[in-house]
Amino acid sequence: MRRALASAAAALCLAGCGSGGGEEAQPEREPLAIATGGTGGIYSDYGANFARRITADLPGYRGTTQETTGSVENLQRLREGEVQIALTLADTALDAVEGREAFDRPVPVRALAQIYPSYIQLVTRAGSSVESVEDLTGKRVGIGSPDSGTQVVAERVLDVAGIDDLQRRQLGVAESAQALEDGSIDAFFWSGGVPTAAVTALARKQPVALVPLGRWTRPMRTRWGGVYESATMPAGAYAGVDAPVQTVSIPNYVVVDEHMNGVLAQDLTELLLNSATNAERARAPRVIAPVGLHPGAERYYSQAGG
Repeated sequence: MRRALASAAAALCLAGCGSGGGEEAQPEREPLAIATGGTGGIYSDYGANFARRITADLPGYRGTTQETTGSVENLQRLREGEVQIALTLADTALDAVEGREAFDRPVPVRALAQIYPSYIQLVTRAGSSVESVEDLTGKRVGIGSPDSGTQVVAERVLDVAGIDDLQRRQLGVAESAQALEDGSIDAFFWSGGVPTAAVTALARKQPVALVPLGRWTRPMRTRWGGVYESATMPAGAYAGVDAPVQTVSIPNYVVVDEHMNGVLAQDLTELLLNSATNAERARAPRVIAPVGLHPGAERYYSQAGG
């Protein structure tokens, strides 16, 4: 981050020199807004932590967050210039750069890093009659907030499974967990890291089960691209879930506008990975080709040997 540091030092000098005595004026920090997600999801915590690191460790900048419904809205806000950084599922990012599905025109985004994988989770009450996607027929089902990545993947699972006769409820993960607990829905989809706080809290109060989704990986890859992978949620992911569950995973990306200054993009990438594990560093530059890395991020990985 040497160039950012030098730039900040120059700004400090300009602000302080020739002030004519008295207290030195402090330079205004440029805000960097991060579009995150809803309460109870991992995006909210991840974005807040990144914003704090920006403020603490990136001279001249102040990190802020904007709560949203999720990936689709995050990328729409990035396109409109309302935020400078967005967290998104890879499948939604792919839709955005190709201008399809929820996006009426391409969104010029590039990734700084792949962060963690999300798992498509279909949560129901333990002992319920919902044991497969097909069992959702006629049921009340949370499919995620409007303009969320969860809604995208929920509809895609239902599409490849040929299920349309159900009562959709557009609820975020915290709302879905509450609705399942009080019996106003029968199951809900969630796409997020494991464990997710809202599902963890639910499982402590209401025994839950996870419905296997692994057999839908191949048709989803065939129809919407290679961001979908077969994955196993480990036993014990949530209280009472005592056996592994086969499902579908999707990478998560930190993305920015492709026109972001290259030095800033490089510094943000470095900040993202400063405290990363070896596994996280190895995963970070693996971004699907239509999205691609920002040139500043590429420069960071090249110099870091990533």
